[in-house]
Amino acid sequence: MQDDDKEPVISIRDLKKSFGALTVLNGINIDIFKGENIAVLGRSGSGKSVLIKIISGLLKPDSGMVKVLGQEVDKISTAALQQLRLKIGFSFQSSALYDSMSVKENLAFPLVRNRRNLSSKEVNNAIEAVLNDVGLSQTINQMPSELSGGQKKRIGIARTLILQPEIMLYDEPTSGLDPITSIEINNLILKVQQQYNTSSIIITHDLTCAKATANRVAMLLDGKFLTTGSFEEVFNTQDTAVRTFYDYNFIN
Repeated sequence: MQDDDKEPVISIRDLKKSFGALTVLNGINIDIFKGENIAVLGRSGSGKSVLIKIISGLLKPDSGMVKVLGQEVDKISTAALQQLRLKIGFSFQSSALYDSMSVKENLAFPLVRNRRNLSSKEVNNAIEAVLNDVGLSQTINQMPSELSGGQKKRIGIARTLILQPEIMLYDEPTSGLDPITSIEINNLILKVQQQYNTSSIIITHDLTCAKATANRVAMLLDGKFLTTGSFEEVFNTQDTAVRTFYDYNFIN
């Protein structure tokens, strides 16, 4: 997937972020290339979610460079950042659906807000297409309260896909789901990668998710990437910190 001649879609150099006396990120370096899925692994509180919030411009770094699609996120204007965010799909851990809106209204919202030149027919066609892509066409008139946890995750992903982003940021996509539904979400992440040619960062502590969905994995520990590589490369080690994380997920 990686190609030395290609410009990374996300490039991060010496990224640092603290909250008061607590240092969360302490020198992050990574490149993510077109069409690549990278899983960022780490314990709760290790800074995984902070990282993707900085990438999407929701938080400002203390120092370092974060370049997304050729633009330094913390250096561009508010208007330019808003345009950049339209190319970034953010799949929240909670799915973040509007409870008072039907599935159809939830999906229409970002389109009507950001693509004001679209006709009602074009909006409806886009909704039907993206619901079909996530396998939930039958839920179009349902309310979020009528959906299962897995269905909410799928609709949340559909709502990001409707703007056809170049980058997907998944925050704990399998959190709180049973094993069978988790497999369905993992398969959906792979389908999105292939069908939409997205580049993705998958924040997770679920090693099954990382192994199933990622071209590369990066282990975040003490504010830095301890190691990066394929799943096998990262976990073929006797490093106690890495092995402990692996054993917690997989040991009998």
